[in-house]
Amino acid sequence: MRPVDKGVAPTTYSAYEEAKPDLVSRLGTYCSYCERRLATHIAVEHIINKDRDPSLRLVWDNFLLTCVNCNSAKGTKIVSLDTLYFPDRDNTFFAFEYLADANIVPSSSLTPAQAIIATDTRALTELNRPIRTFYDANGKRVAIEKISQRMDVWASAKRSRDNLSRCCTDAMRDQIVISALAEGFFSIWMTVFEGDAEMRNRFITEFTGTAKDCFDPITTAPISPRSKNHLAHSGKI
Repeated sequence: MRPVDKGVAPTTYSAYEEAKPDLVSRLGTYCSYCERRLATHIAVEHIINKDRDPSLRLVWDNFLLTCVNCNSAKGTKIVSLDTLYFPDRDNTFFAFEYLADANIVPSSSLTPAQAIIATDTRALTELNRPIRTFYDANGKRVAIEKISQRMDVWASAKRSRDNLSRCCTDAMRDQIVISALAEGFFSIWMTVFEGDAEMRNRFITEFTGTAKDCFDPITTAPISPRSKNHLAHSGKI
């Protein structure tokens, strides 16, 4: 899960939907949870459900961006900021590992207590929901679940890595970044290109809103899961 920095509130809002352009400008068109790129149907996400706490309905620090699937899975679940990781408060890239089979698991670097938080966070938006696919009229497989889409992007990232090994040029690196931005799933690209600090720094820089202070600037290794104070920013939530 990509850690993000959406900055301080740019203005006040009379309706939460008004925050969408500012969020997109600061975070890009990606779901804050599953990381897929959202060409359409991007929604303003309330970290703490707006119906459970109406006072947070228009609070910038309570906003993220989400896809329909993650928003639906999260629904009206009770959220505790002390017992879950959130990408605008915690180094969520440190908290999870992305596997070649497209499953997401708590990082082996976590303590047992942190691993419980990561597991509960993963369940919040059902990031490992079982695969469901269907075939269109042309016999092409269509991925309709998160794992299926991650599998496709993993294969794309791996092809890009293999191509770079055969043609290691700045132009090739630029093209890989373009592909990554178009497909989304920041954490998959970062994982596949582990060991290539130059490519990983490009991803960190080019994915709008990535929290650069969550990564070592030289090695690109993630820095502890709570390095971004989870109650920072406004103190309102």
